[in-house]
Amino acid sequence: MIDKIKITEAAMNKLKEMTCKGAQIPRIDADIAGGCGVSVKFSLLLDEPRRNDVLIEYEGIQLRFDHFTKRYLDEETQIDYKEDCGFIVEEGFVSNACAIEIN
Repeated sequence: MIDKIKITEAAMNKLKEMTCKGAQIPRIDADIAGGCGVSVKFSLLLDEPRRNDVLIEYEGIQLRFDHFTKRYLDEETQIDYKEDCGFIVEEGFVSNACAIEIN
């Protein structure tokens, strides 16, 4: 799982700065959008640990995510940080499962 998460230098520096200041831990969350086709958008937030979280450590930073989010982290996911946007988590999954065949 750790090999699927890539954190840029800017994001790593900001995460280290933020995690030194409090007890909250970075969490990757998946948000599902769409009706017919499904898209998953990931976000990174600081939150309290949850009992059933999956925990990975990346260069001294602990990252958590729930089992729902874990099943969408099949492809490489990159976390970046920009001063004007905050944390940016690369979108990882899109499905166009709504093709209808008419005979």
